[in-house]
Amino acid sequence: MIIGLVAHDNRKEDLAEWVKFNKFILSKHHLVCTGTTGNLIEKTLAEESIEDKYLNITKLKSGPLGGDQEMGARITADEIDILIFFWDPMSSQPHDPDVKALLRMTVIYNIPTACNRATADYIISSSLFEDKNYTRIIKDYSQYINREL
Repeated sequence: MIIGLVAHDNRKEDLAEWVKFNKFILSKHHLVCTGTTGNLIEKTLAEESIEDKYLNITKLKSGPLGGDQEMGARITADEIDILIFFWDPMSSQPHDPDVKALLRMTVIYNIPTACNRATADYIISSSLFEDKNYTRIIKDYSQYINREL
């Protein structure tokens, strides 16, 4: 399973702590992070003397520099199974359109998405999390795609 990890600046430490707490569960999966978030997660794990062997992390560009769009592109290419996105509801983001586009892709492609720790905990503790037979149902947009212009 491939898990996307994104966090706004005021939530990065929260996400890094969540990853550290769940490192053994997450070690069975591939993590794809936006750049700065991935750097902080690696730094947090290193400070705790947690060896790199536990987590397989791919880092994209920083969110405002295109990382959110890269994550969205991976969702459309069926390369992200779950998105954990700790966003900050108390501050505006200069790349807010990119954030909305990323969240829109999670809805279009029916990707389980957690925007806070409680939801992230529910997702990784669900019996469906490790169920290799689970198949997401993706809405058929063929009528929209093939509409007459």
